[in-house]
Amino acid sequence: MLRSVADLLIPRPRKSPERPTLPAPVGVTSLHLPAGLPATLGCDAVGVPARHGFRILSRLPAKGCVYADSHWWWWLVPAGSNLDLPWPLPSCYADGATVPDRGPRLIHHPDSGSLYTPPIPLYLLICQLTGIAPSWSRPPQVRSAL
Repeated sequence: MLRSVADLLIPRPRKSPERPTLPAPVGVTSLHLPAGLPATLGCDAVGVPARHGFRILSRLPAKGCVYADSHWWWWLVPAGSNLDLPWPLPSCYADGATVPDRGPRLIHHPDSGSLYTPPIPLYLLICQLTGIAPSWSRPPQVRSAL
């Protein structure tokens, strides 16, 4: 059936676009420490996107507890490992080992008696992986009284 020009110019009601569904908000959780390993230095965590996880894990000389979910891998480090140490993006520093609750689970139990991954080798490896030069502040120099 042919339409007249007048019919074509009459505005028609538009179909409303479907609203995209947003992902459910993610809460937070604390990483559960394995029994028998003391956290004498407190606990923070350093996370990297999951695509970098295996490369970092395979290159670290010493590994503590490592947790993973579908998006991030988390390494336990002593509390305060972010003081004067700017962790490069895309890494994420989590005080108190409180991370997004996407079901992180322990994927590497340390062979040694320490649950910590040494933060300096981890930091240098993340810098190398991301192509960012390591950067930390120097402690103030003490002048001798001579």
